[in-house]
Amino acid sequence: MTAAAETLRPPSRTLLFLEGRAVQELGAFMLLRPWLSAAPRGDGHPVLVLPGLLASDLSTQPLRSFLKAQGYAVHGWKQGRNLGLRPGIEGAMLDRVDELYERHGHRKISLVGWSLGGIYARQLAKRCPEKVRSVISLGSPFTGSPKATNAWRVYEFASGQSVEDRDHHIAGPLADPPPVPTTSIFSRTDGICAWQTCLNVESEQVENIEVYGSHCGLGHHPAAVYAVADRLSQPEGQWKRFDRSGWKSFVFPDWRRA
Repeated sequence: MTAAAETLRPPSRTLLFLEGRAVQELGAFMLLRPWLSAAPRGDGHPVLVLPGLLASDLSTQPLRSFLKAQGYAVHGWKQGRNLGLRPGIEGAMLDRVDELYERHGHRKISLVGWSLGGIYARQLAKRCPEKVRSVISLGSPFTGSPKATNAWRVYEFASGQSVEDRDHHIAGPLADPPPVPTTSIFSRTDGICAWQTCLNVESEQVENIEVYGSHCGLGHHPAAVYAVADRLSQPEGQWKRFDRSGWKSFVFPDWRRA
């Protein structure tokens, strides 16, 4: 971890206050859903969606409903409210992956995780890469200081564990990408997590996609939802990084800019 990453601070109070945008982003998703249906369609493979801290499957219902309509076999995590890595949660998530892998005739599963759920998705894919097709995280702080968020105290209170111990859970260092196609969708105006903590070191099958939006709305932000659908539609074994040419350059900024 670089010195700059170690010294990252949580987003400002202004950005935290602006998280109220999530309500408008949900409204925009509902309004634009007919147009979003023009996003690339799926091939029926299973998708497991993991919620963020303190959230449950209810929070991912809009995204799961959309992906189901796009042609995927979509599932929630079915572990109730996400209160962090309490005893038994790691095993339960691995069991869920095994169950869906068997149910769908040994078809590989795509993992989509929002915030803390995205960290789970990355780590699960490291544990069982032979069962995972791709990983997509939404506003997940997997690199840099674990205290560069406005939620670290909430995590410690809910889970009873220190954020400093996070790299010792499931599958080692969080910043290391899993050995499957991996996408991080993030926003520079995230009011919960410092956006730099959501950045992958890009490689042939690892990428970052930036959108304009809040943290609490990423799971139903129209641009983020489109990007998720686009990434899931990549043919197995023929994954290519996101193409933001044409009209998409106005919706998805170049994350490498200064």
